Amino acid sequence: MNAQSWVDLKQDADTGIEVIRAHFEGHAYDPHWHDSYLIGFTEQGVQQFHCRRALFSSVPGQTFFLEPGDIHDGHAPTPGGFTYSTLYLEPAWLERALPALFEQAPADCLPGVPRTQPDDPGLLPCIANALQALNDNEPRMVRDAALDTLLERISRSLHWRQRLPGSPQIPRVALRARDYLHAHFQENIGLDELARVCGVDRFRLSRAFKAAFGIAPHGYLIQLRLVRARRLLALGTAPADVASDLGFADQSHLGRWFRRANGLTPGAYRSLCTKLQDR
Repeated sequence: MNAQSWVDLKQDADTGIEVIRAHFEGHAYDPHWHDSYLIGFTEQGVQQFHCRRALFSSVPGQTFFLEPGDIHDGHAPTPGGFTYSTLYLEPAWLERALPALFEQAPADCLPGVPRTQPDDPGLLPCIANALQALNDNEPRMVRDAALDTLLERISRSLHWRQRLPGSPQIPRVALRARDYLHAHFQENIGLDELARVCGVDRFRLSRAFKAAFGIAPHGYLIQLRLVRARRLLALGTAPADVASDLGFADQSHLGRWFRRANGLTPGAYRSLCTKLQDR
């Protein structure tokens, strides 16, 4: 992140929702994903990003909506960079809040986002009002009303997807490798070990995995650790302890990967979430 880039973050204690406003110039962040739903809009400049195997360009007033696991990057293709505001919606909170709008929700399913750039002009003011209510720490009832209005708006386009998709288009070897990585992400896993678990050679495994999920196994493993790192840092865990717990070589190693994916250091993220000083 260059000197002209910045990130402001605030977390709502009642819902766990993160409110992020950021500005980037040039390269913003590497491909990564979150375990939250991201909904926001571009304020200034051109925000360019890859997601779902497509390239998107978001201009001022344009909204975007990503679901957990959507791999995306970020880049400013024009001088002056871009500024955006985003809400990170916790899946657990969303699952508790949506039943009032979806009385016949199927069992063991999560809401899915059909369009990365929703075609709904009325969505922008709903996002902006929710952002303002949370960022300004309005009374709880005002924040609830703003979030309810946002949920009602996005519920018009949401659909339901299986919690653990088992698409027949995804090779079994890739699914088995993914499940193994989820179960052992804190360990120092090698490609040969992962390939033995899946019953194939490492080259076939890498090709199948990248074709299925858009990222190589080692990249997927790093992202699993980074998602967990955000959780631990938000709770106030020291970056050095997070690095040790999650299998990074040291705090510096965690810091390099975390900054490439999130645009700020682990210590800065922890401080913004907890208001604790780095130890």
